[in-house]
Amino acid sequence: MNFGGFQGEVPMAKELTPRQKQVVRLLSLGCTVREVAKILKLSPSTVDNHKSAAMARLGTDKVALLTRWAIKLGISPLNDRLTEREKRLSGRKNDGWND
Repeated sequence: MNFGGFQGEVPMAKELTPRQKQVVRLLSLGCTVREVAKILKLSPSTVDNHKSAAMARLGTDKVALLTRWAIKLGISPLNDRLTEREKRLSGRKNDGWND
């Protein structure tokens, strides 16, 4: 099956844990692992573990494809932005869209 340029079985967002979905969403919005860790109050290695597990479940080893999955599966809609709280916690002055 071809799913938006992806070959094979279509993964389901429900297969990701709630924490993996949070990590995927923030990464898809351009946050670094370190920024995600600050926002979620986790260690960078824990965030990296969630990222790796999500990527394995979705069958990709590229963050760009992880972002495409986040959009396709509704984890991060196209109009999604970092909240003011997320910007503050990450140390960002903006969300990357309004530079």
